[in-house]
Amino acid sequence: MLALVALSVLVGALSQRITGMGFALVASPLVVILLGPFDGVLVVNLCGVVSAALIVPRVWRNIEWRTFAWLVIPAVIAIVPGSLLVTRLPGPITQLSIGVLVIVALTATLMIRRTTFVAAARPAAIVAGAASGFMNTAAGVGGPAISIYAVMMRWPQVKFAATLQPYFVVVGTASLVTKSLFSDGALPQLDALSWLVIVAALIVGLVLGEVLNSHVSHRAARIAVVIIAYVGGAVAIIDGALALAG
Repeated sequence: MLALVALSVLVGALSQRITGMGFALVASPLVVILLGPFDGVLVVNLCGVVSAALIVPRVWRNIEWRTFAWLVIPAVIAIVPGSLLVTRLPGPITQLSIGVLVIVALTATLMIRRTTFVAAARPAAIVAGAASGFMNTAAGVGGPAISIYAVMMRWPQVKFAATLQPYFVVVGTASLVTKSLFSDGALPQLDALSWLVIVAALIVGLVLGEVLNSHVSHRAARIAVVIIAYVGGAVAIIDGALALAG
């Protein structure tokens, strides 16, 4: 189990460095299945924060701080109801919901890429930030809502990927804090060795991503992220449904 969790974290970190997002999409479904919905999302949130924080210095000059602010404020506000919900739902329902959210969010992201509609920047940022914050704390997956915003705004990939890093740091940290408060300080039941392996996998994934970043097609990497996330989401749905049925 630990090996599979570590592999998910490694691949998620690698995709995060290459595409700017993808850590939660890749890692969340499988980690949730292996560790349970509550512990799994907490681990994904924590690793997402660390991963993004380590990337921030590498992309600092391309971060758009004004857009970051418009996205992150509604996201942090929406985290509160999301944390309340996830700490009160039964595990199988939460897991099933995470799988559904992953697949719906991915599908919406792919469909919106064909649109020629350009939304008003500020209202779109508020809606996207709120949706992303809620999904981040409930399912560990906050990237797709921001991806939809990026497509509608015709946001250049380099600036989009850079701005997402401090965004994930703030939103992930807020998710961890609020869920800890609403669950009376509950933490993932992992021993020191497990945490060490997970952190090592995270660092290895980021290093690999740094090495491969200029050699791998970003389009191919995004396609791989989508495929892995769809498979993971489907497995999470099936596993959650079987747990409910049982």
